[in-house]
Amino acid sequence: MERRTRSKIPAKPSVALGPEAWLRAAWEALARGGVEGVRVEPLAAQLGVTKGSFYWHFRDRAALLDALLSDWERHATQAVIDFVDASSAAPRARLAELLRVTTMASEAPDVEHAIRAWGTHDAGAGARLARIDQQREKYVEELLVAAGVSRSKAEHRARALYLTLIGEYARVAHGGAPTGQAVWAELLERMLADVPKEPTGRKSPRAPSPKRR
Repeated sequence: MERRTRSKIPAKPSVALGPEAWLRAAWEALARGGVEGVRVEPLAAQLGVTKGSFYWHFRDRAALLDALLSDWERHATQAVIDFVDASSAAPRARLAELLRVTTMASEAPDVEHAIRAWGTHDAGAGARLARIDQQREKYVEELLVAAGVSRSKAEHRARALYLTLIGEYARVAHGGAPTGQAVWAELLERMLADVPKEPTGRKSPRAPSPKRR
């Protein structure tokens, strides 16, 4: 009797579970316990499926981690930029909206803190993080320039504002209470104190979460 070889193609899972469900579960695990908490077996148990469901969508754990970083870049950076750009034609109003969106996302501190910790011991994650940091800072710098701040001052102020936000995320991730919106509004006013005020832009639309939900 001819011996049959086992197929290397994972069996189709009995439960219809898309990659988005695995990513959501992975984000929760990352926020709770850092990148070491993102493991296939615990995620499968959390989702109530077998590991076969995972391998139907991802080659291995490394592929899941790469998908996490891509998802973070897409939702916590590019989607936020697109949303803010669509919120108003006025640079000052867009800066205010950027601060509102990024400081009111309750899940952002834990996730951002976990990704920064991940980047300290993983070269690939660290390189991706550095590129995203540069993109975010440059976006703020361009908004400041559009609002009337000189290029040299805008570069410095963008760095200061971004570092302030990173510090806020770290503080909240360690149990601190979120800073009130009045403080962020005051900070923005001080950064634009030497710039004439512009006409008020159109009303801001409903904000997306800067993090994957």
